[in-house]
Amino acid sequence: MAHGYAKLARGPESFTNILHALGMPAPSLLAWATILVELFGGLAVLVGAFIPLASIPMAIVLVVAIFTVHVPNGFSSIKLQSVATAGAQFGQPGYETDLLYLAALAALVLGGSGPMALDRLLVRRRRPVADFGP
Repeated sequence: MAHGYAKLARGPESFTNILHALGMPAPSLLAWATILVELFGGLAVLVGAFIPLASIPMAIVLVVAIFTVHVPNGFSSIKLQSVATAGAQFGQPGYETDLLYLAALAALVLGGSGPMALDRLLVRRRRPVADFGP
C-alpha cells in the first residue's frame, strides 16, 4: 500500500512519465493500474481478504518491476556508495526486495492468510450448520 500511496501522493503523472521513459506501452493506463493494484492489493493482504486473487496482479507488477527497473542494478537492495557528514549515500536498489515480496505472496497463497484474516471470517459464515436429524 505504501508504494501505491507514494505514487499517488507524488502525482500519477510523475509515475506515468517514468513508465514512458522506460518505453512501456500505454504508460498512463499502466500507471493507474499499478497504483490501484498496489493500493487495493496491499489492503487485501493487510486484512487477509481474497489473497490468491489479489496476489496475481501484485505478482505481475513485481515481475515487471524486476525486469524493467531492478535487474540492471543487480541483486542487492542496499548499495552503500559512500558515507558523508550528511549521512549514508545509497545507489539504486536491485531486485532482492521484489523477490522477497514475491516469496511472501507465495507463502500467503500456499499457507493461507491466518486465523485472524477476513477470509477466515467469511468462510466461517458461509459454512452450513450440520443437520443432525429431527
